[in-house]
Amino acid sequence: MLDFNGGKLNITDTILRDSHQSHAATRMRLEDMLPACELLDSMGYWSVECWGGATFDACMRFLDEDPWERLRKLRKAMPNTKLQMLLRGQNLLGYRHYGDDVVDAFCKKAIENGIDVVRIFDALNDTRNMEASIKSVKKYGGIVEAALSYTTSPVHDEQYFVNKALELEAMGADTICIKDMANLLLPKDAYSLVEKIKAAVKVPVHLHTHNTTGTGSMVYMAAAMAGVDIIDCALSPFANGTSQPGTESMVAALQGTPRDTGLDLEKLSKAAAHFRTVADKMEAEKLISSKVLRVDPKTLLYQVPGGMLSNLISQLKQANAEDRYEEVLKEVPRVREDFGYPPLVTPTSQIVGSQAVLNVLMGRYKSFTKESKGLLKGEYGQLPGKVNEEVRKMAIGDEEVISCRPADLIEPEMDKIRAEYGDICKTEEDLLSCALFPQVAPEFIKRRDDLIVHEIEVEWDGQ
Repeated sequence: MLDFNGGKLNITDTILRDSHQSHAATRMRLEDMLPACELLDSMGYWSVECWGGATFDACMRFLDEDPWERLRKLRKAMPNTKLQMLLRGQNLLGYRHYGDDVVDAFCKKAIENGIDVVRIFDALNDTRNMEASIKSVKKYGGIVEAALSYTTSPVHDEQYFVNKALELEAMGADTICIKDMANLLLPKDAYSLVEKIKAAVKVPVHLHTHNTTGTGSMVYMAAAMAGVDIIDCALSPFANGTSQPGTESMVAALQGTPRDTGLDLEKLSKAAAHFRTVADKMEAEKLISSKVLRVDPKTLLYQVPGGMLSNLISQLKQANAEDRYEEVLKEVPRVREDFGYPPLVTPTSQIVGSQAVLNVLMGRYKSFTKESKGLLKGEYGQLPGKVNEEVRKMAIGDEEVISCRPADLIEPEMDKIRAEYGDICKTEEDLLSCALFPQVAPEFIKRRDDLIVHEIEVEWDGQ
């Protein structure tokens, strides 16, 4: 018998968020989710991740769905299960830092509309960027799951992550998540890291990985042996490849061990059968590429997560330079070192990747993106390692590097947002949508409201 520490292992299923974000660019519709919700709600999961990440933007931009309405309907359909979301700290769900008043208003409304667990992370593991959202989630009665963006580098050793976990626990975290977004955590390291964090903190430890490099289920088994409390899995039709390891496979593997999940394989298979029809439909619509289903051990060499890979390919296609893909992959670690070893997760993965593309196509550091300049200036927070000062000077000249919490430089924003969008927004939720996505939300809200008026008129004519 394998030597396991701990009792029942809890599962968070990502079928309604990260799994289809990883496989199908976040294109699963609410109508594809609702038929399975009663079954998901009866499963006994620790939580179901169903909101946050890229879902908010994708709902409005591609699916013509109101993300807040999606959340309310999922809450109504799954009254017995904790609903979980992913939040990018001071970035919320957008791509810049927002004022503390916007962070507070967003956390309040997310919890009011049905979220229980908020997984909060910062791309640089700068805990100052997580302060405001942790405080707000606590204030409004949510469960704070503070996440460590896992990576490997000369500065990211085990003690680094243990220290961050202790810091986040002291800030009010109810659980600590090891967020291994690129599947870089190998089984022996997972065992050791989980064991050390479990010994250091009193709160439960949650592990999130993908199966990009093909080691995801092995990582979970090693973590289960070390006593991890919760793992993220995805029902099989949207599992593996760039997504999470399959729920049914992990449940079957742990049956009869001290870490038995207690989940019913027959019920899981029934839920999976529904999502197989959804996956088949999305494959027919060419929303799922075979590339996301493959295992790619190169990730271990270049630390490039799946979403970043597709972004790099897209940029090279636009420049008619797909043949330089390998050069770009080799350039990514060089840029990352020069930039102080940021973990490669949104938005730093896109920033480092775009700079690597520029370096290959135009010559090393002949040009910098606006975002690269911002990262080197400290607009995103403190970089974990030593920055190449020569490169920084090429990017920002003699401009002063920001050393305070970046959000301290942002004035309160909600009054300004009300003044700008108050005429088209019916609710505080609409205002927050406009604050986060000013290029997308106002047009979406107009379309949505025009459709509601049209439906009322048709109903009235019918009477």
